[in-house]
Amino acid sequence: MRPDRRRVLLIGGHESRDGRCLPGLVGPDGPEVRAVGRDLHAALTGRDRIVAVPMTLGRDPELPAVAAQTLRWAARERAPGDLLLAGPLGTTGHLVGWIRGAVTRALRDGPPRQAVLLVAPAAGPEPDAELFRVARLVRQYTSVRWVEVALTDGDPDVDEGVERCLRLGADGVVLVPASFVPVAPRPGVRTAGPLLGPAPLATLIRERVTEAEQRWDRYGDDGLATVHHGHGHGHGNRDGHEHEHGDVHGRGHGHRDERERDHDHEHEHEHEHTDRHRNPSVPVAANLKGAASHVG
Repeated sequence: MRPDRRRVLLIGGHESRDGRCLPGLVGPDGPEVRAVGRDLHAALTGRDRIVAVPMTLGRDPELPAVAAQTLRWAARERAPGDLLLAGPLGTTGHLVGWIRGAVTRALRDGPPRQAVLLVAPAAGPEPDAELFRVARLVRQYTSVRWVEVALTDGDPDVDEGVERCLRLGADGVVLVPASFVPVAPRPGVRTAGPLLGPAPLATLIRERVTEAEQRWDRYGDDGLATVHHGHGHGHGNRDGHEHEHGDVHGRGHGHRDERERDHDHEHEHEHEHTDRHRNPSVPVAANLKGAASHVG
């Protein structure tokens, strides 16, 4: 790594099984992957200059906020700008677009009356409910008659989802991942590949890293201060086309998991140090323009 380059950390949450599914997607030469929480904290102990990218496709809107807690804590003893938080990889608006692309590719072959079953790990009432909303938007903006949801380790599970699609009258079912987690194949059921292939995924990561570095260089904004739970970095209009450009994401509050409990001690000691880090008039919204076009 050149001295002027930052180390890139990809922060994994429930959409990637705490990052465990990301190395297979970014490849052996890809950025380092860390789970949010103690694993991320351990990666920040060195003196490297770091930019961290929250690897959410939109159904983990708390991931940037929880990552910011860890980065703020580590930044107290580091020079301003040593640690940067990039914008999330995408919003649920982008997720709808990526799924639409995957559905279009998957349905090129096969019987005409096919159903799409979106599959993702169960994560909790709010992110799971958000997946049902995503499915409704995918159906709205495609010609597919049936777009259903299945939750691995949740309800309905994949077998139940397949059975429901067939009962509804579908002649075939295509399993489409709605997270970074690959879908296990099943006999007699077609399975689509990942939403984002290695090349478009690498491009998106580079874009987020570049945006974070430019935001710091231009505005002195490290991205750590204005991230709040339930509010991502995406922005846009709220019209009928927000699935392509908008800020469509979960807005629930009160969802707690182990990664947040890991940081309760940080809330007790954390203080604002951001006056020397950023211009408070500059928002932390990352520019997600064009991201929906990156479909692997």
